[in-house]
Amino acid sequence: MTTEVKASHILVETEEEAINLKEEILSGTAFEDIAAEHSLCPSSANGGDLGFFGRGQMVGEFEEAAFDLNVGEVSAPVRTNFGWHLILVTDKQ
Repeated sequence: MTTEVKASHILVETEEEAINLKEEILSGTAFEDIAAEHSLCPSSANGGDLGFFGRGQMVGEFEEAAFDLNVGEVSAPVRTNFGWHLILVTDKQ
């Protein structure tokens, strides 16, 4: 059973921006590069890397999406009270 996920994310203001950035990622632009350039979160300095986290450490919508993803998968846009996120799970343990 997965107890922690390691994820990176990109935080933007609008769903439209998140959709457009996901298209760029799927077209081959590195997630880390998009995060560094576009994310509003301080984690953008690290390519969006949030490290490992367990259940109860992130806001509910974000956590649910992250735990549902497979390693290497990028989420659909996820809305939280912070804005719109794209989430990339990079590891699970």
